[in-house]
Amino acid sequence: MGPAPAGEQLRGATGEPEVMEPALEGTGKEGKKASSRKRTLAEPPAKGLLQPVKLSRAELYKEPTNEELNRLRETEILFHSSLLRLQVEELLKEVRLSEKKKDRIDAFLREVNQRVVRVPSVPETELTDQAWLPAGVRVPLHQVPYAVKGCFRFLPPAQVTVVGSYLLGTCIRPDINVDVALTMPREILQDKDGLNQRYFRKRALYLAHLAHHLAQDPLFGSVCFSYTNGCHLKPSLLLRPRGKDERLVTVRLHPCPPPDFFRPCRLLPTKNNVRSAWYRGQSPAGDGSPEPPTPRYNTWVLQDTVLESHLQLLSTILSSAQGLKDGVALLKVWLRQRELDKGHGGFTGFLVSMLVVFLVSTRKIHTTMSGYQVLRSVLQFLATTDLTVNGISLCLSSDPSLPALADFHQAFSVVFLDSSGHLNLCADVTASTYHQVQHEARLSMMLLDSRADDGFHLLLMTPKPMIRAFDHVLHLRPLSHLQAACHRLKLWPELQDNGGDYVSAALGPLTTLLEQGLGARLNLLAHSRPPVPEWDISQDPPKHKDSGTLTLGLLLRPEGLTSVLELGPEADQPEAAKFRQFWGSRSELRRFQDGAIREAVVWEAASMSQKRLIPHQVVTHLLALHADIPETCVHYVGAPLDALIQGLKEASSTKGRMVMSRGGELVMVPNVEAILEDFAVLGEGLVQTVEARSERWTV
Repeated sequence: MGPAPAGEQLRGATGEPEVMEPALEGTGKEGKKASSRKRTLAEPPAKGLLQPVKLSRAELYKEPTNEELNRLRETEILFHSSLLRLQVEELLKEVRLSEKKKDRIDAFLREVNQRVVRVPSVPETELTDQAWLPAGVRVPLHQVPYAVKGCFRFLPPAQVTVVGSYLLGTCIRPDINVDVALTMPREILQDKDGLNQRYFRKRALYLAHLAHHLAQDPLFGSVCFSYTNGCHLKPSLLLRPRGKDERLVTVRLHPCPPPDFFRPCRLLPTKNNVRSAWYRGQSPAGDGSPEPPTPRYNTWVLQDTVLESHLQLLSTILSSAQGLKDGVALLKVWLRQRELDKGHGGFTGFLVSMLVVFLVSTRKIHTTMSGYQVLRSVLQFLATTDLTVNGISLCLSSDPSLPALADFHQAFSVVFLDSSGHLNLCADVTASTYHQVQHEARLSMMLLDSRADDGFHLLLMTPKPMIRAFDHVLHLRPLSHLQAACHRLKLWPELQDNGGDYVSAALGPLTTLLEQGLGARLNLLAHSRPPVPEWDISQDPPKHKDSGTLTLGLLLRPEGLTSVLELGPEADQPEAAKFRQFWGSRSELRRFQDGAIREAVVWEAASMSQKRLIPHQVVTHLLALHADIPETCVHYVGAPLDALIQGLKEASSTKGRMVMSRGGELVMVPNVEAILEDFAVLGEGLVQTVEARSERWTV
């Protein structure tokens, strides 16, 4: 046989189906149908279009597998709809880190490790002799008081370990942070470094020397300092790559002591490690009075000793369970949308990860659960468990030398102990923050149980800043006035424990004061502190007064909100003196219709709009009376629509009516068109007000 024609060779090369043309084509309809079939077979499929999958009859009608049946059953019971399941899965795809980016991050981490271990050492000097520091770097710590005992020398870290959510696979976009623990050699530390901030001074000097040398390396596009979870005694060094990967990742370096260097018994919440004589600059008291405990200071030291043990615990529980990792990622998105994880004392992603571990250990969560099931279980636990009253613990030891939960409840507002039994994971979380988390968890569970069509968007896709979540919001600024409030409220032990952070020291007493004053009007009081921005290594660390604005949110009860009377005890009761002391000049004796003579406070409010702003009067009066915070420092945002409604009412008093003749008499009747126009203006004002006080956050 000879070679095939060129056309047939071409068709064979391209792999197209060969079409045999008949010698005689049919005529009429049959011919047209045959011609149509020929064109269909001859034309190749359009590029980029999906082609239908050809299934045999047996494959098309085969029975579903057990996995498919379980998925359908799980979707029906737990997701309420297939749409919700698809939405959750797509969200997880968006927030997860891709494998390609992981490879680039791993390569950058290897470069960081090589450079950190090559930083040259520094000979030993006194802690107060810091002349060896180069001129282009500043110590990232407020050294107040400056005089402190001890010596310091720099040696390369004994071990460099990646810790945190990156290794666990639970970090979420868009901000990828990788925490790296640098274990300082034992030669740097001394036995009594736990006293009087000596350890924190050495930690800050260690970072300063690292920052100076790493900033000269062309690998890094940005080298700066930041506070770890807002704690001003624990700075960290932030490294970002140069070039197009600058926004890919932020590596945070955390110096930590060697394992078992600090004795846990010296860091119990009942112990003191900041001497009053050193902190206040006074001679020791000779009356033998005990030193006040420093539970928060002790906790900050303990946190650096358990970084690796916490990583091992989380890795043991989460590494083999993808559903648990997905649940932690969803919980982090839930916290971020509500801004509950921001600033000092926030409910962080690390806390919800440890909470998942606790629920797994108590068999309230199983390792085979899906991410959505984990989300529901954690929200249900938060909504029904008050850790300010009944704390929880991961410690399984029955050692009698371990402190009891009651000891931690005396020192902290919220109690959640780690597996060692010595560290309170929620030491920085205030009662107000936890109650806000509880409130949001209850609302989220109600939303999930309602099976609303937009439940997914409201739960995980809609930002909910404080201005949206609360009825009234007040901003305290400048924060320097809180220093005077600490002196007025005599918060010396709190200042000593918080290392001079007067904002943190005054926050608890101020919220307690306002909760007592607002009483039945208040449903929830929460606070928000913006995270302290990072700063250049050549600058001094930001001061406490420069940390932005302290924001308080008030969620009010409709019942009793507009009451102008605060009714106190009868004049002859012993509680009357406390009432007069609390309300000051506002308290006065009044006789009521039933003949009783009581202490009472009457607020000035003539109209309903003024009555809705009575909480403003309460807040400004109590802050000025008890904390020396003037009214000019309280920027109150409440009932913002009252002015708009009042303006519409004044305008409608003239144009909302019209004169008509009825039975020979002129009468005033409503002008329907004018009223509808007012409603349209009101609607536009509502939209503008909400948009002006909200922001959009995309996952």
